[in-house]
Amino acid sequence: MEENKSTIVQYNRAAEVIKTAILQGQYEALKNENRIQLAVYFSIGKYVSENSRSGKWGTGALAAISSRLKKILPGLRGFSAENLKKMRLFYEAWTMLDNVSLSPDNDNSVIAITELNHVPNPVIDVPETQGIDIYHTMSIPNTVDFPAIEFLAVPFTHHSRILSKAKTLSERYYYIRRCAIEHLSVDAIVRLMDRDAYNNEILPNNFSKNILDAKEARKAVMMFKDEYTLDFLNVEEIGERDAEDIDERVVEQKIVQNIKKFIMTFGHDFAFIGNQYHLEVYGVEHFPDLLFFNRELNSMVCVELKTGAFKTGYLGQLMTYLRILDDYVKKPHENPTIGIILCKEANKEYVEYVIQDYDKPMGVATYNTSEEMPERLRNALPDIDELKKIL
Repeated sequence: MEENKSTIVQYNRAAEVIKTAILQGQYEALKNENRIQLAVYFSIGKYVSENSRSGKWGTGALAAISSRLKKILPGLRGFSAENLKKMRLFYEAWTMLDNVSLSPDNDNSVIAITELNHVPNPVIDVPETQGIDIYHTMSIPNTVDFPAIEFLAVPFTHHSRILSKAKTLSERYYYIRRCAIEHLSVDAIVRLMDRDAYNNEILPNNFSKNILDAKEARKAVMMFKDEYTLDFLNVEEIGERDAEDIDERVVEQKIVQNIKKFIMTFGHDFAFIGNQYHLEVYGVEHFPDLLFFNRELNSMVCVELKTGAFKTGYLGQLMTYLRILDDYVKKPHENPTIGIILCKEANKEYVEYVIQDYDKPMGVATYNTSEEMPERLRNALPDIDELKKIL
């Protein structure tokens, strides 16, 4: 009986420690910084992990602590036994972030609250190390691979979903970046993971080989999709014709006429420079289809349009454009130009195999039109005229 009473007191003490962390974390979170919430949950997860995994707490500890929290903090949500387990998983999945402060600039800046080791009139003695310190809980690992800024921007619920499905670090990094860059909802990131976007939706490229800065290479990979839906194209206009270049010109003109839609489809931070951009070297003229500048990448992006299936000869053509653009058009402060071949279809594995020998950063993406979508998906899209009426 005495042992049971001691256990109850211990769990009550744990609830008080967590309560203090919650309240002070909520005060800091008024600054509207997502990283504060992550720091609080990480530190609580650490506290729960150290006590529950070591055998200090029994099997019913989390349920008892959660119940106590509801009593001492009426109206509190998000701290059920199940959520405490998620916080523990969050900590255990990212133990490499333990011990120092979390800052996107890795400047050791303090991000949380004072050490929470003292509760007035404790009934039982608890070592100070069992308090929750959210001042020095997490630190950015010393590696270029870790997406620090994106990690801090992603809400805890998204992190939990990612950890439940993505088992490798590279997968987690990929989905964290997608969440942060595209502002995805929880349902959207779950759908991405359900269709294994990490393995299926990265455009074939050689960025890591030809963009020496690993962080910039990572940005480039995230900037482009492997397939785009150009729903403003009329498939009847670009059907089978005798002259393939005529088809490509039709696609190009449609894109130029709908350049705002294309940029919104293509990605963020793009600025349109021009189409059929005139290049000349040694008296030979060249005319890349579409030329953009991307502010995030600080580089030009040259897009070549092909209405048929991918051919290796397209890489050689694009390589020529990139060489001339870098030698004669690129500004000294800009990064090397990136090339994208946008074609009707491509064998992803084959592209990844043949593209590695080229020494300019290039990728191959495909496109489709709304008419080519499955009927069920196409019917789910809003009618543009009806949408205009509603607006």
